[in-house]
Amino acid sequence: MEQKHFSPPGVIRFKRFMRKGYAAFCSMHRVVTIGVVAGSVLVCMRVSTAGAQTAAGEQQPKVWEQELDEVMVTASRLETPIGRTAKLVTVITREQVERAPVRSIQDILAYVASIDVVQRGGHGVQSDISIRGGSHDQNAVLLNGVNLSSPHTGHYSFDIPINLSDIEHIEIIHGPSALVYGASAFSGGINIITKKKPDARLYANVEGGMHKLRSMEMRGAAETGIASHSISVGSNASEGYRANSDYNLYNVLWQSRINLPETSQIDIQLGYNDKQYGANAFYSAKYPDQYEYTGNCMGSVKGAFGSALKIVPVIYWNRRRDQFDLIKGTDTGRNFHRNDTYGGNLIFMYSSILGNTSLGGEIRKEDMMSSVLGKPMIKPRGKYTMYDDRINASVALEHTLFVNRLAASAGVLMNHTTLLAGRYEFYPSVNASYILFDELRILASWSKSTRTPTFTDLYYTTETHTGNDRLKPEKSEALDMGLKYNNYFIDAYLRGFLLWGKNMIDWVKENPGDAKWASWNLTKVNTQGIEAGVRFRLSEFTPFLGEYSSLAVDYARMYQTSDTKNLISKYTLNYLRDKFTVAFNHQAGDHFSAGWYFRFQKRIGTYEKFVDLEKVGDEPFPSFSTLDLKLNYQYKEIQFNLSLNNLYNTVYFDLGNIPQPGFWLTGGISYTFGN
Repeated sequence: MEQKHFSPPGVIRFKRFMRKGYAAFCSMHRVVTIGVVAGSVLVCMRVSTAGAQTAAGEQQPKVWEQELDEVMVTASRLETPIGRTAKLVTVITREQVERAPVRSIQDILAYVASIDVVQRGGHGVQSDISIRGGSHDQNAVLLNGVNLSSPHTGHYSFDIPINLSDIEHIEIIHGPSALVYGASAFSGGINIITKKKPDARLYANVEGGMHKLRSMEMRGAAETGIASHSISVGSNASEGYRANSDYNLYNVLWQSRINLPETSQIDIQLGYNDKQYGANAFYSAKYPDQYEYTGNCMGSVKGAFGSALKIVPVIYWNRRRDQFDLIKGTDTGRNFHRNDTYGGNLIFMYSSILGNTSLGGEIRKEDMMSSVLGKPMIKPRGKYTMYDDRINASVALEHTLFVNRLAASAGVLMNHTTLLAGRYEFYPSVNASYILFDELRILASWSKSTRTPTFTDLYYTTETHTGNDRLKPEKSEALDMGLKYNNYFIDAYLRGFLLWGKNMIDWVKENPGDAKWASWNLTKVNTQGIEAGVRFRLSEFTPFLGEYSSLAVDYARMYQTSDTKNLISKYTLNYLRDKFTVAFNHQAGDHFSAGWYFRFQKRIGTYEKFVDLEKVGDEPFPSFSTLDLKLNYQYKEIQFNLSLNNLYNTVYFDLGNIPQPGFWLTGGISYTFGN
């Protein structure tokens, strides 16, 4: 390592990191930060990056030759260096987000081989995210460690107030993660980490494209004494790529970090998200003129105090409002909802020669006022006539041990929900990571989790659906094993998993001719699969492609078995069996870079095919592939970009009867001031 300077006393800063095991970081009992981080910090995902350039057009130091094992991730109750976590974690860096032809978080997740992104509209208007065959309701979604998962429905889990320029990195934990992210992390969790220190005083981006697409994003940052602040504003709109697929999206996010003595700090975040969009056949192909409006405001305060004994208190509040019209512009099938989620966490962590011990607790209240969801109110409040609420409480204890090349953790979460009066459930987890030699690591994990039915699962009864207020919570158990290999030229991983689920919740039909979908607890659904990938740093052998050129290839395959007595499934049994992705990034000249992104998908299951608003039969999902390209040209503080999505105009869909956009061309210009 090359030491850069000492500032302040007790904190050592390094300009470069060259991987030599863990000796330096393990032996220094001090705060260690990396002064320059460029390129890729991929652990499992291989969406690669082109070379970042300084404002003067010079290449940054080549520090991405090895996996940066000291990147901090929240794969436990508190931040841990990724090279020391015992869990399987995927990290998507901000460089990957910046260089991919994407317009939303959902778009970037679509390039992860082990994640299924079911889009109903373009550019993240509404998407269902699935990890390892789970449903869209079975993932915990967090913003800087604050759980924003929607108890209303997983369809809204990514209606969160964040712009792409805010992202520092995205963490994905695969498999049941109750001990880390809480009881809602049935099949995994996604934690979006934003930038905390100003990397530029001002950033502005303007884009336009086909289908009257128009987009604007601005981000400003400043430091005032012991605090740093940032605010970002984003707006995206389009007339849509087919009838009733128009949208208007807005995001505002304010963040402040107050730095206190002895590495203590307080983080404050306030955000607002607003969406209005045509929902053509989103929930039923019989009704193409559906419409939806959602609004979400959130706020949280998170502290971190102490050193050897660290105390982390969190309080948060999140309100979602939405209006749904079965027929746009009419009262037919119109319903209103308002969901409030608020709570607090308190975590204690003690570090010693025996490892790290954490004890944490959370209490979380979720309530719903609605015109259709809940129980009749004694005194209706305007358009809201139904109400229900519940409280979830949990306590988690975990210990992580580091012994030479071994990192191992074990813990248990005790959970209680008022849906199950008087019952306390326990969800244990055991994880281990062992370095066989400097380039090769083996990981193993066993864990359990649960998920409480959403308010939609319990109560949504309309012209097309029938809810079930007697649903039981889902339960899961999973076993994972994997290998990770890393050297100067190749990053590779291979892992396999088994996931056993019972009381699985799904919308089903007993007979093809049934008019409505009904929410049921399926007896069991078991999933097994493999995930594999390799990434080549081509610059080592093909310097003409650029210093940061790379090629990544990833593949995931799953297989499910179930005891469902031939029920027709709308979500759970329609899983993504095969997903194959390729990412190729290269440079062409000092200021020009390009990224090519290919994916192939094959889904198992059937969908109800409609023609002229009438059902004509059940069809298997067809396989498809897409190719996307993003071109970047950097000139000093200005960057020009051109995105060409779905280059060969594939006709495809993730959900039956909702075709996704064909070829879509977008161009833009961005300006960064005050790096």
